[in-house]
Amino acid sequence: MASPSTALRVKELLREKGWTTKILAEKTGMSESYLTHIKNGTRRWNQDSLERLAVAFEISPLDLFAQRRQRTDDVQSSVTMPENTEVGVKVQVIPVVGDIPSHPSPYNNQIMQLTTGCKDIFVPVLNRADVSMFALKLNNNSFAPTFEKNDLLIISPEVWTRSGDIAAVEYGNDMPVKTVVKVTYTDDFVVLESVNYKQAPIALLRGKDHFRIIGRVIERNQNFVE
Repeated sequence: MASPSTALRVKELLREKGWTTKILAEKTGMSESYLTHIKNGTRRWNQDSLERLAVAFEISPLDLFAQRRQRTDDVQSSVTMPENTEVGVKVQVIPVVGDIPSHPSPYNNQIMQLTTGCKDIFVPVLNRADVSMFALKLNNNSFAPTFEKNDLLIISPEVWTRSGDIAAVEYGNDMPVKTVVKVTYTDDFVVLESVNYKQAPIALLRGKDHFRIIGRVIERNQNFVE
């Protein structure tokens, strides 16, 4: 039986389209019996069936997965992530948070999730292996028009941030600030530019001013709705 994190939204999508399983079978070339199992979560899908379903429903493979996953009410110190399928498409379930964690980890991300009103909200990410990834939900339009309210920014602490990349950072000597900016490296400075270019760039002296990368923005899921 498929786990909650890898279950597909076939039943929901059939309702939205007004299709029967027979119609879906005709569109995908798969048997009604097999699709019924996939729909009910009684058999595991594979990469081929995932791709055929995505084409039939005219959505990305990522959008076939459920948007929520239940977790225990108590924060556990031994959170096991990621959860991967045994086929070519690797699926990792990551927590949605309302603020940037200072030191991302499975445990710290779950703490941030609980304290920022995102309890029990998780999203699947395909073909990534960073166990400290998190999805930052934007609660306002302060990054518009580049990013909008309710967007999810998938942030990976393990992916190297190069000059010109957008990343979650911490900077400032007296009262450190955490935010999402475009980072540019020069020989003497680290230049931080707002992603909407509405604020003047900030030049930090390398080796003197406090600055660190928390994680690079690797994906954007637009207008996420719980």
